[in-house]
Amino acid sequence: MTQISRRTAMVVMLGAAGATAVGCAAAPTSTPAGESSTPTPTGDTRPRAPLTGELVTDTEALNHAAVALKVSDVKASHPQAGLNQADIVFVEPNGLAYTRLCAVFHSQLPEQAGPVRSIRPVDVPLLSPMKPVFGNTSAAIWVMNYVAANSKYIENLYYMKVRGTGSYFMLRGRAAENGVFCHPKVLLKQAKVMKSPPADPYLPFATGDDQVSTAISGKDAIKISVPWGTGNSFSTGYTYDAKTKQYLRSEPWGKHVLIDGKRVTTDNVLVVRAKWKMDKIFTGSGGKDPVVGIVNGKGTFYYLNQGKCVTGTWTKGAVNELFQFTLDDGSPLKVAPGRTFFELPQIDAKVKITA
Repeated sequence: MTQISRRTAMVVMLGAAGATAVGCAAAPTSTPAGESSTPTPTGDTRPRAPLTGELVTDTEALNHAAVALKVSDVKASHPQAGLNQADIVFVEPNGLAYTRLCAVFHSQLPEQAGPVRSIRPVDVPLLSPMKPVFGNTSAAIWVMNYVAANSKYIENLYYMKVRGTGSYFMLRGRAAENGVFCHPKVLLKQAKVMKSPPADPYLPFATGDDQVSTAISGKDAIKISVPWGTGNSFSTGYTYDAKTKQYLRSEPWGKHVLIDGKRVTTDNVLVVRAKWKMDKIFTGSGGKDPVVGIVNGKGTFYYLNQGKCVTGTWTKGAVNELFQFTLDDGSPLKVAPGRTFFELPQIDAKVKITA
């Protein structure tokens, strides 16, 4: 195996962590008398992908920066392309009753992905810890200035900046606003600054002696519904498929199906409720769009894997700092290696879980 650098390998040396979550977790397991509640950890130094936590066999294949891409998620933009190859997909508010995606590719780079749309302010603190190249169709001036102010964390390769390189193309039969697609492999070649892989794992993956939190204290969670619109309407959803051990995603109007006819799936669902503010006007029509506040923020979360759920609280510091997740019993969250959909509804959104 080729020698792997610190930036490519994810090395985790922590011990197992127990977990209990109010609302979707069973009672914690007890420790027999005379035994330590904290087992001696066994280090797992095998190379892993930093954004999925999965074992790596070809280390050189991941020796590059991640590619983040803004993807339209209104009904007219469907079907989309490439999402099942994304390591992480962030789901963000767009207007008062729609969502927009930010898909991050590193372990896999699809031939095409999209349709590509504009940046939202929350993309900056979400992406900065990864130091990716960022594909999009630009944004309002103040948002672009915000991205530029954090250029040491994000290389912004928007449509006009790399026009003529073959990084973007128009998909035939699509209206212009939903017809711009991206070749992530070509876009990555345009990078001048961000060329190294993410330095650290984005999520607290369970490796070595660690156990996934849902396997320790999770409560049944076969379905989850996440509201985005007023009155807890316009819900996205996930249904657990025991055969594939994955969650199948749904849009408010039905199954989430891609341009290749395949259903959108994910190994992990992480719902982070955060404060929205409506004090910035930057949509093309002059209307207001939510600004999601996660910098120096906090809130509650739901984590689902293999039909089980735990809950807890999250915090995040500066723009380039990682989220910290703590279960309701005070122990750290441990996430299963795999692909993750990361949803950001309002702080008081009535998330519904069905056992």
